[in-house]
Amino acid sequence: MSTMRISLLILALGLAVVAAGHRNPQRIVGGSETTISEYPFSVSLLYSFDSTAFIQLCGGTILNNRSILSAGHCFYYLDLEYRWRSRVGSTYANSGGVVHSTSRIIIHPEHREGRHDIAILQVTSAFAFNDNVRPASIAGVNYNLRDNEVVWAIGWGNIYHGGPASEVLRHVQIWTINQNKCRELYAHVDVYIEDYMLCSGWLDVGGRDQCSGDSGSPLLHNNVVVGVCSGGLECANPRYPGINTRVSYYSTWIQSNA
Repeated sequence: MSTMRISLLILALGLAVVAAGHRNPQRIVGGSETTISEYPFSVSLLYSFDSTAFIQLCGGTILNNRSILSAGHCFYYLDLEYRWRSRVGSTYANSGGVVHSTSRIIIHPEHREGRHDIAILQVTSAFAFNDNVRPASIAGVNYNLRDNEVVWAIGWGNIYHGGPASEVLRHVQIWTINQNKCRELYAHVDVYIEDYMLCSGWLDVGGRDQCSGDSGSPLLHNNVVVGVCSGGLECANPRYPGINTRVSYYSTWIQSNA
């Protein structure tokens, strides 16, 4: 998976972080600004490289009053709990809302180089639910998601490939991509699309996608979380869709660890 993007890299800070050979950082491309009241389950995950200043690195989804769903590669090499914070209830990546410390990071036991790219982060103090802080609805094991369904991606990631991250929460409408078609496309770059992955984007058109900084953020179908932003080749590429972790595949694991 070495050709793919990974949202762990903060190149603007000049920091070389070895990430799970899966893809470069993900962000929302081609979308528009939105507010936390539209997506009150959205979480800005903050990381500190020096234990003092924290900056948004990944995204997540509130599962219950203490647990957040995110991507495994966000934490695989950056797994010290005290370096992570979770900002909830804010439209902004690095200000507002309430910030929570981290008590535990649970990475899927089979996570390797982009495979089984899912994790759960637990916070030290319970979330106080209100209009801007709510748990999400999560796809169950039998959730039926067909090809070419409208889905929405959200996050604070880069607004174009190689560009700056967004301080304001953004969203974009994209579509689910046929699994066999996605496999066929990624076979050209020696990437195998597994059943537990979910492809999305605007095939043959491009210009809309997740990107750096969006990793771990939710992909939504009818306001149900069906995917966790994981990676892809570049961002908003018309030939290579974005790749998400398929939430329904991990329904039992999520329930057991949240």
